[in-house]
Amino acid sequence: MNEDLKACIRIIEDFPKKGISFKDITTLVQNGEAFHNAVERIAKIAEKYDFDAIICPESRGFIFGCAVAFALKKGAVLIRKPGKLPAETIKYDYQLEYRTDSLEMHKDAIKQGQRLIIVDDLLATGGTIEAAINMAEQLGGKVVSSIFLIELTELGGRQKLEERGCAVEALIDYPF
Repeated sequence: MNEDLKACIRIIEDFPKKGISFKDITTLVQNGEAFHNAVERIAKIAEKYDFDAIICPESRGFIFGCAVAFALKKGAVLIRKPGKLPAETIKYDYQLEYRTDSLEMHKDAIKQGQRLIIVDDLLATGGTIEAAINMAEQLGGKVVSSIFLIELTELGGRQKLEERGCAVEALIDYPF
């Protein structure tokens, strides 16, 4: 069933550097039917969980997370790169599969006791999602699930998140 979505994703070898097989979702979101189907399928998975809001990591998490939040009438919590949010923030530094990065979230984005899911386009090493979980917990929230369009299965992200008690679901998987 998800092979139709997989067929809409363009693979770019050696981007952004040699040895990386980049999964380009722009071809999927350009296809209105495929994009609609992906959002609908992620929303259906999200409905299984008891949650208050969706965390959407920059930048492609905005695309899917906000669309799912809209479909389910839930709030969206945006996580951005440093210096992009106008109010007081918390910051978390983390390791990606090929570089180090930082993310920020507004300090008032999550309320004590809020239950959250994370929706993003890709799970690789889990660094971005672990950063989101750490920030949510720092603000008193609980991440109950993470849902992805794509999972790169050989990079260990699923195991890292499940060890933290966060359920992991993905529509499409690829080896690295």
